[in-house]
Amino acid sequence: MVLQKTLKSQTYQNKSKSSPPPPPQAPTKASVQKTHAPAEKKQGPVQPRSKAIFDQKRLASDTSTVSPPAASGRTPAAGNLQRKISVGFGQPDSSDLKVVLSGKEGIAVRMSVHKNVLVANSTFFADRLSTQSHMSSVDMGECEGVEIYVETVGLMYCKEMRQRLVKQSVQRVLRIIKVAESLGFHACIKSCLEYLEAIPWVEEEEENVVSSIRHIRCGNFGVSPILKRVSSDIPNTPNDTISHIIGLVLKSNEERGRREMKSLVLKLLKENSILINSSIDICSKTLYNSSQGCLDSLLLLFRQAAEPGYADKPLENKDPVIRQIALEADNLLWLVEIMANRRVADEFVMMWAGLGELVALHQKLPIASRHLVSCVTARLFVGIGRGEMFPSKDTRQLLLQVWLQPLIDDYNWLLHSCRSFDRNVVEEGIGKTILTLPLEDQQSILLLWLGSFFKIGDSCPNLQRAFEVWWRRTFIRPYMEQQGNAPLSDETRSST
Repeated sequence: MVLQKTLKSQTYQNKSKSSPPPPPQAPTKASVQKTHAPAEKKQGPVQPRSKAIFDQKRLASDTSTVSPPAASGRTPAAGNLQRKISVGFGQPDSSDLKVVLSGKEGIAVRMSVHKNVLVANSTFFADRLSTQSHMSSVDMGECEGVEIYVETVGLMYCKEMRQRLVKQSVQRVLRIIKVAESLGFHACIKSCLEYLEAIPWVEEEEENVVSSIRHIRCGNFGVSPILKRVSSDIPNTPNDTISHIIGLVLKSNEERGRREMKSLVLKLLKENSILINSSIDICSKTLYNSSQGCLDSLLLLFRQAAEPGYADKPLENKDPVIRQIALEADNLLWLVEIMANRRVADEFVMMWAGLGELVALHQKLPIASRHLVSCVTARLFVGIGRGEMFPSKDTRQLLLQVWLQPLIDDYNWLLHSCRSFDRNVVEEGIGKTILTLPLEDQQSILLLWLGSFFKIGDSCPNLQRAFEVWWRRTFIRPYMEQQGNAPLSDETRSST
């Protein structure tokens, strides 16, 4: 399609005609050369009009290369300047209709078109021209983006519209659809939708595409294939899909893929819990079922590793069991992290606190084989201390009674073998968990800790801060209350 574009221009008036010529001087050799040079430049032909081929590019970029017409005598105000452009389609000499577009950008476009083409493709022009068949001009004012209007009208002259859309941006195609809707150009809408269905979108464009085309309900336009890219008509239970994905992660033995997908799924589930509160109920059952499967597998592995004579087996026989224990412990730690982020870990804390058999078998295994299990215990204490988990008082007490000593036994190994183990965070979580119990239970647990601290020192969790709080609650608060004075807060005492 070849479009001709003409810009009306005016030549500047020669203001020097009214002034008398300077008196003649005796020509010298140098002056003769200087006066002949300008004369040679004036011999070129003057082009009063410029013609160009319009290739569906932005009209704004085309007009920026053309200077506005200059006024003679005086210069008008800048606000009164308007770029006037003429465009012809098909055979401009045979056009029988002028369409004048007035844009908000200060551009006026006069299009030379053919009535039969516009009537055949546009219900807007068909309605306008049906009542006034002798109309020779149609004015369209306040057009937002006149270059899109020009491009859309130009598509009426194309047999293969999709080919003209190749390499167009998604945003530009959406603008063409909007103009085509206003003109009733149904063939153009269909071609644009087919183009959008075939090309990929970036994530930032997705919402714009869906919101722009969702209202188009005509079956001939093919909106459904585009919307199916972001939504499905087939009923699908999210819990089944999430369960399948989690199962694939838990069964994976490839270290890199497993590590990266654990991080990705954790991030996506965290986003879901923020945006969709109802998804908590959808996912919690899957998490508990997966956790129960890991616990059952871990218990079987501990039983196998605690059998008499197992320690005397060759390393190649023991290594698969040790690696599987580490894998199941890592799976549990990942699941606990997901449940903590979604605030659904209370039931798992109860499950973990009730694993008396696992605790008994824990003492029979070498520290190198069992220490990762204590990471799960540490994460539960951290979650309770942060307020991510809300188990009952009896569950918190049972958790400390059953799992604190195994954690102390493995603590030195965790400090030196686990890079992700944060001593300060874990110790703060243990201390805060202890301080949620009644004062008598705080005392019994902290005195047991104190005995271990005296024996192994730095290889034991440092709970001195929790010990200080318990001490003030036990010995200072009663005295202050008897004196009628408010006791100092824990924060005030710590700062002093």
